[in-house]
Amino acid sequence: MPAIVLVGAQWGDEGKGKATDLLGDRIDYVVKFNGGNNAGHTVVIEQPDGSREKYALHLLPSGILTEGVVPVIANGVVIDLGVLFEEIDGLEARGIDTSALKVSANAHIIASYNKTLDKVTERFLGSRKIGTTGRGIGPTYADKMNRVGIRVQDLFDESILRQKVEAALDVKNHLLVKVYNRRAVAVDEVVEDLLQYVDRLRPMVVDTSLLLDTALSNGETVLCEAGQATLLDVDHGTYPFVTSSNAISAGACTGAGIPPTRVDRVIAIFKAYTTRVGEGPFPTELHDDKGEFLRKQGAEFGTTTGRPRRCGWVDTVIGRYATRINGVTDFVLTKLDVLTGLETVPVCVAYQVDGKRFDEIPVSQSDFHHATPIYEELPGWFEDISTCRTFEELPANCRAYVEYVEERIGARISVIGVGPGREEVIVRHDLLGGE
Repeated sequence: MPAIVLVGAQWGDEGKGKATDLLGDRIDYVVKFNGGNNAGHTVVIEQPDGSREKYALHLLPSGILTEGVVPVIANGVVIDLGVLFEEIDGLEARGIDTSALKVSANAHIIASYNKTLDKVTERFLGSRKIGTTGRGIGPTYADKMNRVGIRVQDLFDESILRQKVEAALDVKNHLLVKVYNRRAVAVDEVVEDLLQYVDRLRPMVVDTSLLLDTALSNGETVLCEAGQATLLDVDHGTYPFVTSSNAISAGACTGAGIPPTRVDRVIAIFKAYTTRVGEGPFPTELHDDKGEFLRKQGAEFGTTTGRPRRCGWVDTVIGRYATRINGVTDFVLTKLDVLTGLETVPVCVAYQVDGKRFDEIPVSQSDFHHATPIYEELPGWFEDISTCRTFEELPANCRAYVEYVEERIGARISVIGVGPGREEVIVRHDLLGGE
């Protein structure tokens, strides 16, 4: 069975966790291949008594909630060990078995000094800030590229670990003291902090690329789950207001050690409106009561940060871009129910910049920053759609909205989310390739 890649098609928070959960026991491995604990998945699971359990995951793959699935943190991820074990302990306390978790020996570790540098650098930038979460993600990836990073495997050789920490702090302490007026970080302090996790971490660590190759060769299904989203990709997003890793489908190959010939399907999650957290351009952003309506109805507050998300209408220009850059085969349209109760629903179909129409994202970041959306107004609906389980059950105006968006973004919408629960979906096409 080939590998499947799951990505966000906008600026994140589209509902990737729900899509992974939907595939459930049909998946053998779920792989997190990029990012760290700077983003989160929220999964809502209905219990036998009818109550709902909400799980907020930040570093762990969402497949960890499904019995029989092997969750994998691959080499492209940067790991805050304190967060990892805090999250594991939280799930175990709620009865979730996390013993199947596998962690790549080549994944990089977020050291305490990376978090310190992230926070002081962002404050230093002032009005030019990027909007990071301050969790050390960017500085850790910078260390990786500068070849002064600390990998998981380094923790098992204290001598090597100490040498690497010393090398990293040679420069960083000068920066902290002389530029940011902060105290120097002691090597012993960092080494002691990292070594406390060794015994718990050791049983989880494997060659995850070999593990996944063996699984694929044995006909098992591997789902590679992206953190962040397409427009936050460091190469293809709204740079510099992006994350520090590759969040598009191609990132699964380098981030998990899976060759592109193994990837068969790319599933993109596309919210029925648009949100983003942090700084950067956002053509359809709303600053009025409609934006507040979307925020309240959609509970648009960050899973990891708690920050209110910026909200706007759906943008099919971004959707087309996501289709092209990721090679999308199937879209999952989430939170369609949030639009219920609107007289009309605007759909962004193009941009205007200085009187010129753009049907695709402008090449210039400056043009994109100044783009104003060109909308088509579609009639809304007022019926409750949360109990709909087939496309035909949706109100006519709701179906028309889905079909219009589908035509504009250039790939089929295979699944529609009509509520927060794992069962509140409409499946039009099988995400694993069937009809």
